[in-house]
Amino acid sequence: MPTQKRDYYEVLTVERSASEEEVKRAYRKLAVKFHPDKNPNDPHAEEKFKELGEAYDVLMDPNKRAAYDRFGHAAFAQGTAGRGGGFHDPFDIFREVFGGGGGGGIFETFFGGGATSDREGRQRGSDLRYDMQITLEEAAFGVEKEIEVRKLDACAKCEGHGADPGSRTVNCPTCGGRGQVISSRGFFQVSQTCPRCRGVGQIIEKPCRVCEGEGRVENTSRIKLKVPAGISDGSRLRSSGNGEAGIRGGQSGDLYVVMHIKEHPIFQREDDNLYCEVPIAFTMAALGGEIAVPTIEGKANLKVPAGTQSGQVFKLRGKGISNVNGGGRGDLLARLLVEVPSRLNSEQRQKLEEFSALCGDENTPLRKSFFDRAKEFFR
Repeated sequence: MPTQKRDYYEVLTVERSASEEEVKRAYRKLAVKFHPDKNPNDPHAEEKFKELGEAYDVLMDPNKRAAYDRFGHAAFAQGTAGRGGGFHDPFDIFREVFGGGGGGGIFETFFGGGATSDREGRQRGSDLRYDMQITLEEAAFGVEKEIEVRKLDACAKCEGHGADPGSRTVNCPTCGGRGQVISSRGFFQVSQTCPRCRGVGQIIEKPCRVCEGEGRVENTSRIKLKVPAGISDGSRLRSSGNGEAGIRGGQSGDLYVVMHIKEHPIFQREDDNLYCEVPIAFTMAALGGEIAVPTIEGKANLKVPAGTQSGQVFKLRGKGISNVNGGGRGDLLARLLVEVPSRLNSEQRQKLEEFSALCGDENTPLRKSFFDRAKEFFR
């Protein structure tokens, strides 16, 4: 008996009203926790990781999420086996690609299903999906990656046609070339797809001995992919013709690469803007000066006005992410956090006490304003 699927919202521990950003944060947190590489002794870690990816894939797609909210898992129950599943480890490239063994693996049919053959038996190959993880710097400036994929490619022996050299195509002897067979059931006659020619009506007289007539074999391919500057998390790149080879010389499918950007230790990204928090000494905040601020491409100098308050945000124009559509660059917004010394020696304490005695209310307008408004609570 198949295992009952868990509710996708429960899998990601989010409410049904959760925003895309909340879903994304929950997925990232749980994906790190249950990644198989971090749980080598947990035999269920990989299944949990796949379950997370499947839930994320559905809840981040508005159309899939709407269908799931209305019909639950039944929305994907028919015609979806082995397709559109979850996110898998993009660097685990040696797993099984196609069904069986409980695999699934890194590649999945992306828009498969419903493919039809022509009279020669040609059928378009399935689209595939690959999940790639890149750094924020690679997303900002663009990068060229080479990925290794194991998929069905055109057979070199028969050049994808499925027939030995000199062989010809003949009418299927089972259905007489009709592609359908008729069986009688009582008073009824039922027409079914011919099991031998699979509805084509033609068979190859002498199938290729390498690919057994299918026209394709499993190979490992290296594919170069250009990632444009400014690409965002969740974007999909299409590599035309790099999906599965078609059957018997049919057109190849496409490869869709889904981008995932690693969390950065300093910067947070929002559209084309970057955000960071920079601690400064309270003396710098009081007296003003110049500090070095990190940017995605190095450091930049920032002038700090005297009297800067903690939490004040300064904008460095053009120091953000390039717009993927060529619309210029975003900005870097640096939030300054005033740091108070945690330890003072006797001389420092004495000087600060003298400074405090010299300060009047005019030097602390925010404090004065607050206590003026709060007087009634101190009666």
